[in-house]
Amino acid sequence: MTHYFSYLAYGFCRLLSFLPLWLLYIFSDVVFFIIYRILAYRKKVVNENLRNSFPEKSHEEIRKIRKEFYHHFCDTFIETIKLWSISKEEILKRCVCKNPNILDQYKSEGKSVVAVLGHYGNWEWLSSFATYNVGYFLPIYKPLHNKIIDKMYINIREKFGAQTLAKNDTLRTMIRHKNQGHFTVTCFIGDQTPNRKNLHYWTNFLNQDTPILQGTERIAKKLDQAVIYCKMTKLKRGYYEYEFVSITDNPKEMGENEITEIHTRLLEDIIKENPAYWLWSHKRWKHKRIV
Repeated sequence: MTHYFSYLAYGFCRLLSFLPLWLLYIFSDVVFFIIYRILAYRKKVVNENLRNSFPEKSHEEIRKIRKEFYHHFCDTFIETIKLWSISKEEILKRCVCKNPNILDQYKSEGKSVVAVLGHYGNWEWLSSFATYNVGYFLPIYKPLHNKIIDKMYINIREKFGAQTLAKNDTLRTMIRHKNQGHFTVTCFIGDQTPNRKNLHYWTNFLNQDTPILQGTERIAKKLDQAVIYCKMTKLKRGYYEYEFVSITDNPKEMGENEITEIHTRLLEDIIKENPAYWLWSHKRWKHKRIV
Protein backbone atom coordinates (compact mmCIF):
# COMPACT_ATOMS: atom_id res chain seq x y z
CA MET A 1 0.00 0.00 0.00
CA THR A 2 2.87 2.39 0.81
CA HIS A 3 4.44 1.76 -2.61
CA TYR A 4 1.06 2.39 -4.26
CA PHE A 5 0.72 5.84 -2.70
CA SER A 6 4.39 6.60 -3.41
CA TYR A 7 3.89 5.89 -7.10
CA LEU A 8 0.76 8.06 -7.07
CA ALA A 9 2.73 10.90 -5.48
CA TYR A 10 5.52 10.42 -8.03
CA GLY A 11 3.07 10.58 -10.95
CA PHE A 12 1.12 13.50 -9.49
CA CYS A 13 4.28 15.58 -8.97
CA ARG A 14 5.51 14.72 -12.47
CA LEU A 15 2.25 15.95 -14.01
CA LEU A 16 2.21 18.97 -11.70
CA SER A 17 5.63 20.03 -12.95
CA PHE A 18 4.26 20.66 -16.45
CA LEU A 19 1.88 23.38 -15.24
CA PRO A 20 3.03 27.01 -15.69
CA LEU A 21 4.51 28.63 -12.60
CA TRP A 22 1.76 31.25 -12.33
CA LEU A 23 -0.75 28.42 -11.93
CA LEU A 24 1.52 26.51 -9.56
CA TYR A 25 1.74 29.58 -7.34
CA ILE A 26 -2.06 29.57 -7.02
CA PHE A 27 -1.73 25.94 -5.92
CA SER A 28 0.99 27.05 -3.48
CA ASP A 29 -1.38 29.63 -1.97
CA VAL A 30 -3.96 26.89 -1.35
CA VAL A 31 -1.31 24.68 0.28
CA PHE A 32 -0.23 27.65 2.41
CA PHE A 33 -3.76 28.10 3.72
CA ILE A 34 -3.95 24.42 4.64
CA ILE A 35 -0.60 24.04 6.40
CA TYR A 36 -0.60 27.49 8.03
CA ARG A 37 -4.23 28.12 8.92
CA ILE A 38 -5.57 24.59 9.35
CA LEU A 39 -2.74 22.17 10.14
CA ALA A 40 -0.39 24.70 11.77
CA TYR A 41 2.51 22.58 10.49
CA ARG A 42 5.44 22.79 12.97
CA LYS A 43 4.14 26.17 14.09
CA LYS A 44 5.48 25.64 17.60
CA VAL A 45 8.97 24.90 16.24
CA VAL A 46 8.90 27.93 13.94
CA ASN A 47 7.69 30.25 16.71
CA GLU A 48 10.32 29.07 19.15
CA ASN A 49 13.12 29.33 16.59
CA LEU A 50 12.13 32.85 15.61
CA ARG A 51 11.66 34.11 19.17
CA ASN A 52 15.01 32.72 20.29
CA SER A 53 16.81 34.01 17.22
CA PHE A 54 15.35 37.52 17.37
CA PRO A 55 14.52 38.35 21.01
CA GLU A 56 14.61 42.04 20.13
CA LYS A 57 11.71 41.78 17.68
CA SER A 58 8.12 42.45 18.66
CA HIS A 59 5.31 39.90 18.55
CA GLU A 60 3.98 41.57 15.41
CA GLU A 61 7.37 41.43 13.69
CA ILE A 62 7.73 37.74 14.50
CA ARG A 63 4.21 37.05 13.25
CA LYS A 64 4.98 38.82 9.96
CA ILE A 65 8.22 36.86 9.42
CA ARG A 66 6.45 33.61 10.31
CA LYS A 67 3.66 34.17 7.80
CA GLU A 68 6.09 35.18 5.06
CA PHE A 69 8.20 32.10 5.81
CA TYR A 70 5.24 29.74 5.35
CA HIS A 71 4.41 31.39 2.02
CA HIS A 72 8.02 30.97 0.91
CA PHE A 73 8.15 27.40 2.26
CA CYS A 74 5.19 26.41 0.08
CA ASP A 75 6.69 28.17 -2.92
CA THR A 76 10.00 26.33 -2.60
CA PHE A 77 8.20 22.98 -2.72
CA ILE A 78 6.30 24.02 -5.85
CA GLU A 79 9.44 25.48 -7.44
CA THR A 80 11.35 22.28 -6.73
CA ILE A 81 8.67 20.21 -8.47
CA LYS A 82 8.72 22.65 -11.40
CA LEU A 83 12.47 22.08 -11.73
CA TRP A 84 11.59 18.66 -13.18
CA SER A 85 10.23 20.13 -16.42
CA ILE A 86 11.41 23.74 -16.54
CA SER A 87 13.49 24.70 -19.58
CA LYS A 88 17.13 25.70 -19.37
CA GLU A 89 16.27 29.15 -20.71
CA GLU A 90 13.63 29.78 -18.07
CA ILE A 91 15.64 28.54 -15.08
CA LEU A 92 18.60 30.71 -16.12
CA LYS A 93 16.29 33.74 -16.17
CA ARG A 94 14.81 32.90 -12.80
CA CYS A 95 17.94 31.74 -10.97
CA VAL A 96 20.90 33.87 -12.03
CA CYS A 97 24.52 33.29 -11.07
CA LYS A 98 26.22 36.69 -10.74
CA ASN A 99 29.81 35.47 -10.98
CA PRO A 100 30.15 31.99 -12.54
CA ASN A 101 33.58 32.91 -13.88
CA ILE A 102 35.05 32.90 -10.37
CA LEU A 103 35.52 29.15 -10.84
CA ASP A 104 37.58 29.52 -14.02
CA GLN A 105 40.69 30.39 -12.03
CA TYR A 106 40.40 27.27 -9.89
CA LYS A 107 39.73 25.09 -12.92
CA SER A 108 42.77 26.44 -14.76
CA GLU A 109 44.88 25.66 -11.69
CA GLY A 110 43.45 22.16 -11.42
CA LYS A 111 42.11 22.96 -7.94
CA SER A 112 38.64 21.61 -7.23
CA VAL A 113 36.15 23.50 -5.09
CA VAL A 114 34.07 22.90 -2.00
CA ALA A 115 30.94 25.08 -2.08
CA VAL A 116 29.01 25.74 1.14
CA LEU A 117 25.40 26.89 1.30
CA GLY A 118 22.49 26.90 3.70
CA HIS A 119 18.79 26.09 3.58
CA TYR A 120 18.13 29.60 2.36
CA GLY A 121 16.19 30.91 -0.65
CA ASN A 122 15.64 27.95 -2.93
CA TRP A 123 18.73 25.81 -2.53
CA GLU A 124 17.26 23.14 -4.83
CA TRP A 125 17.33 25.54 -7.78
CA LEU A 126 21.09 25.84 -7.36
CA SER A 127 21.37 22.49 -9.16
CA SER A 128 20.82 24.56 -12.32
CA PHE A 129 24.42 25.78 -11.97
CA ALA A 130 25.37 22.56 -13.75
CA THR A 131 24.20 24.25 -16.98
CA TYR A 132 27.41 26.32 -16.92
CA ASN A 133 29.41 23.14 -17.60
CA VAL A 134 32.32 24.11 -15.37
CA GLY A 135 33.06 20.51 -14.42
CA TYR A 136 31.45 17.88 -12.22
CA PHE A 137 28.77 19.56 -10.10
CA LEU A 138 28.14 17.35 -7.06
CA PRO A 139 25.36 18.34 -4.64
CA ILE A 140 25.43 16.17 -1.51
CA TYR A 141 22.14 14.77 -0.25
CA LYS A 142 20.84 12.43 2.40
CA PRO A 143 18.96 9.52 0.75
CA LEU A 144 15.32 9.16 1.76
CA HIS A 145 13.98 5.91 3.20
CA ASN A 146 11.23 5.88 0.58
CA LYS A 147 13.08 4.70 -2.56
CA ILE A 148 10.41 5.96 -4.96
CA ILE A 149 10.34 9.50 -3.59
CA ASP A 150 14.13 9.40 -3.29
CA LYS A 151 14.34 8.57 -7.00
CA MET A 152 11.99 11.48 -7.75
CA TYR A 153 14.25 13.97 -5.99
CA ILE A 154 17.35 12.56 -7.68
CA ASN A 155 15.68 13.01 -11.09
CA ILE A 156 14.74 16.59 -10.21
CA ARG A 157 18.21 17.50 -8.91
CA GLU A 158 19.97 15.95 -11.89
CA LYS A 159 17.74 17.64 -14.47
CA PHE A 160 20.50 19.95 -15.72
CA GLY A 161 23.49 17.67 -15.36
CA ALA A 162 24.31 17.74 -11.65
CA GLN A 163 25.44 14.41 -10.22
CA THR A 164 23.88 13.89 -6.81
CA LEU A 165 26.21 12.50 -4.21
CA ALA A 166 24.88 10.40 -1.33
CA LYS A 167 26.17 11.69 2.00
CA ASN A 168 27.99 8.49 2.99
CA ASP A 169 29.78 8.34 -0.37
CA THR A 170 31.10 11.90 -0.24
CA LEU A 171 34.78 11.48 0.61
CA ARG A 172 35.24 8.31 -1.42
CA THR A 173 33.71 9.90 -4.53
CA MET A 174 35.68 13.14 -4.15
CA ILE A 175 38.94 11.20 -3.85
CA ARG A 176 38.07 9.17 -6.95
CA HIS A 177 37.45 12.35 -8.98
CA LYS A 178 40.69 13.86 -7.66
CA ASN A 179 42.69 10.79 -8.65
CA GLN A 180 41.15 10.92 -12.12
CA GLY A 181 42.09 14.59 -12.55
CA HIS A 182 38.50 15.87 -12.68
CA PHE A 183 37.51 19.40 -11.70
CA THR A 184 34.65 19.18 -9.23
CA VAL A 185 32.39 21.57 -7.35
CA THR A 186 31.01 19.68 -4.36
CA CYS A 187 28.10 21.33 -2.54
CA PHE A 188 27.81 20.97 1.22
CA ILE A 189 24.81 22.17 3.23
CA GLY A 190 26.44 24.01 6.14
CA ASP A 191 23.44 24.32 8.47
CA GLN A 192 22.58 20.66 8.94
CA THR A 193 22.13 19.52 12.54
CA PRO A 194 24.90 17.11 13.58
CA ASN A 195 23.91 13.78 15.08
CA ARG A 196 24.78 13.17 18.71
CA LYS A 197 28.15 11.56 17.98
CA ASN A 198 29.30 14.64 16.03
CA LEU A 199 28.56 17.35 18.59
CA HIS A 200 32.18 18.51 18.67
CA TYR A 201 32.12 22.19 17.70
CA TRP A 202 29.74 24.78 19.13
CA THR A 203 29.35 28.45 18.36
CA ASN A 204 26.85 31.25 18.83
CA PHE A 205 24.54 31.32 15.81
CA LEU A 206 21.41 33.44 15.71
CA ASN A 207 21.67 34.24 19.40
CA GLN A 208 21.85 30.55 20.39
CA ASP A 209 24.48 27.98 21.34
CA THR A 210 24.64 25.88 18.17
CA PRO A 211 26.53 22.73 17.11
CA ILE A 212 28.12 22.99 13.66
CA LEU A 213 29.26 20.16 11.42
CA GLN A 214 33.00 20.26 10.71
CA GLY A 215 32.98 17.87 7.76
CA THR A 216 33.13 20.62 5.13
CA GLU A 217 36.29 22.11 6.60
CA ARG A 218 37.95 18.76 7.27
CA ILE A 219 37.38 17.44 3.74
CA ALA A 220 38.52 20.73 2.14
CA LYS A 221 41.75 20.55 4.12
CA LYS A 222 42.29 16.84 3.51
CA LEU A 223 41.90 17.21 -0.28
CA ASP A 224 43.34 20.76 -0.43
CA GLN A 225 40.32 22.21 -2.22
CA ALA A 226 39.32 25.86 -2.39
CA VAL A 227 36.28 26.83 -0.31
CA ILE A 228 33.57 29.22 -1.48
CA TYR A 229 30.22 30.25 -0.04
CA CYS A 230 27.10 30.38 -2.19
CA LYS A 231 25.17 33.49 -1.22
CA MET A 232 21.58 33.38 -2.50
CA THR A 233 19.11 36.25 -2.61
CA LYS A 234 15.39 36.13 -3.33
CA LEU A 235 14.49 39.06 -5.59
CA LYS A 236 10.76 38.37 -5.78
CA ARG A 237 8.45 35.41 -6.12
CA GLY A 238 10.02 32.94 -8.52
CA TYR A 239 13.24 34.91 -9.04
CA TYR A 240 16.59 34.43 -7.32
CA GLU A 241 20.19 35.38 -7.82
CA TYR A 242 23.30 33.99 -6.22
CA GLU A 243 27.00 34.71 -6.10
CA PHE A 244 30.05 32.79 -4.96
CA VAL A 245 32.04 34.34 -2.12
CA SER A 246 35.61 33.13 -1.77
CA ILE A 247 36.49 31.88 1.72
CA THR A 248 39.98 30.50 1.04
CA ASP A 249 42.16 29.22 -1.78
CA ASN A 250 44.45 27.44 0.68
CA PRO A 251 42.40 25.67 3.36
CA LYS A 252 45.44 24.04 4.96
CA GLU A 253 46.69 27.49 5.95
CA MET A 254 43.48 28.31 7.84
CA GLY A 255 43.21 27.88 11.59
CA GLU A 256 41.15 25.17 13.23
CA ASN A 257 37.40 25.87 12.75
CA GLU A 258 38.20 29.16 10.97
CA ILE A 259 36.51 28.04 7.73
CA THR A 260 33.54 26.76 9.72
CA GLU A 261 33.17 30.09 11.50
CA ILE A 262 33.39 32.10 8.28
CA HIS A 263 30.67 30.21 6.41
CA THR A 264 28.49 30.20 9.54
CA ARG A 265 28.75 34.01 9.82
CA LEU A 266 28.02 34.47 6.12
CA LEU A 267 24.80 32.49 6.47
CA GLU A 268 23.87 34.31 9.68
CA ASP A 269 24.26 37.70 7.98
CA ILE A 270 22.03 36.64 5.08
CA ILE A 271 19.34 35.37 7.45
CA LYS A 272 19.38 38.55 9.51
CA GLU A 273 18.97 40.62 6.37
CA ASN A 274 15.87 38.73 5.17
CA PRO A 275 14.78 36.20 7.84
CA ALA A 276 11.72 34.75 6.11
CA TYR A 277 13.71 32.81 3.52
CA TRP A 278 15.53 30.42 5.87
CA LEU A 279 14.13 26.99 6.82
CA TRP A 280 12.66 27.86 10.23
CA SER A 281 10.68 24.61 10.45
CA HIS A 282 13.95 22.71 10.77
CA LYS A 283 14.68 21.54 14.33
CA ARG A 284 18.09 23.18 14.28
CA TRP A 285 18.50 23.48 18.05
CA LYS A 286 17.29 20.09 19.24
CA HIS A 287 20.66 19.37 20.91
CA LYS A 288 21.85 21.19 24.01
CA ARG A 289 25.47 21.46 25.02
CA ILE A 290 26.43 19.51 28.12
CA VAL A 291 28.66 21.67 30.30
